[in-house]
Amino acid sequence: TLAAAICAAKLGVAVAHIESGLRSFDRTMPEEINRVVADHLSSLCFLHSDEAIENLRAEGVADERMKFVGNTMIDTLVALEERFRARGAAGSVGAQPGAYLLVTLHRPALVDGPLLGEAMDALQAVAAELPVVFPVHPRTRKMLGGAEYEGVTLADPVGYLDFLSLEADAAAVLTDSGGIQEETTYLGVPCFTLRDNTERPVTVRAGTNALLGLDPARIAEIPKLLGESAPDPQAPPKWDGKAAERLADVVGGW
Repeated sequence: TLAAAICAAKLGVAVAHIESGLRSFDRTMPEEINRVVADHLSSLCFLHSDEAIENLRAEGVADERMKFVGNTMIDTLVALEERFRARGAAGSVGAQPGAYLLVTLHRPALVDGPLLGEAMDALQAVAAELPVVFPVHPRTRKMLGGAEYEGVTLADPVGYLDFLSLEADAAAVLTDSGGIQEETTYLGVPCFTLRDNTERPVTVRAGTNALLGLDPARIAEIPKLLGESAPDPQAPPKWDGKAAERLADVVGGW
């Protein structure tokens, strides 16, 4: 995204940025800098959540450049929902639908140091109450060094449809990903985010996502928090599978 935006700008080609205005306010995350640069090089900033408006205004982006079209990533999920719900991916990893914690952890701040070991110990403790399914990212697998944890299924990475199937059938998801926070919000699945911040606060407002902080000790709270959580199945505005159509209409009339 960053490379394309810079090249287009230098060639005098208009740039449009999808998912514009997302901000974690953490400049140690490479994608945060990429987003800021792409937004400021763009003639059209396509927004998928309302907090993006204030984020961009605070950076001096004019309102006429902003177009609130909705979430294009949810378009893909909606288009494929019938297919992924029929896959039954939980069974392929020996899990019972609705009775496991799905985990995905990959960010350097978490997996490149001692926090990963702490997180895995906490997951093993949680697994005594709720089985854990963890499709392991290659960088995370490398850092685990072949260790095993009772009750934690360390699976190979899975494809997009199988992962959506695992998400849809999970009792809850623990993640440090951004996109998964959005997918679980649309699916109405409780999500626990092992980060100090999120560029998608709309998911927290929806009641489906809880920030645990970068604190593996809080993983132990998930069974209790899960018992208290009541996700709102209502998706945020314009997360309806038609964002790309609205985006295309804007481009066509620009």
